[in-house]
Amino acid sequence: MTDRAFAVDPAFAAGSVPAAEWPLCHVRLQDDARFPWLILIPRLPGATELDHLPPDQRAALMEESVRAGALARRLGELAGRPLDKLNVAAIGNVTAQLHVHVVGRRRDDALWPDPVWGRGAAVRHAPEALAAALKIVGE
Repeated sequence: MTDRAFAVDPAFAAGSVPAAEWPLCHVRLQDDARFPWLILIPRLPGATELDHLPPDQRAALMEESVRAGALARRLGELAGRPLDKLNVAAIGNVTAQLHVHVVGRRRDDALWPDPVWGRGAAVRHAPEALAAALKIVGE
């Protein structure tokens, strides 16, 4: 389900990298090594809210969110830091384009139990770690 009029909001480029194209969503990896963090952006031009998706696409988004959670767990294991919790949210206060964050959390991470958004400076992935993470997400 790709639409030629779909475009990713340029704001995503500042902190994330393209990782995969799934049936409904463009998938990005947040470039912050503190957390296994994927962003799912449904390819529906103009969508800003979940109710902008028809029911079948909302169901597909849920399935892709679960898939992203499984990948976040794998990314945590890759880094030697198994996850304690997955945070899944569609907030959109800064970037209105509909997107879902899937963030892996650990009880010993520096921000636990607080939210990750806008908290502390991102720690960019080392090139080899970024390549390994992108390989996992792109499978």
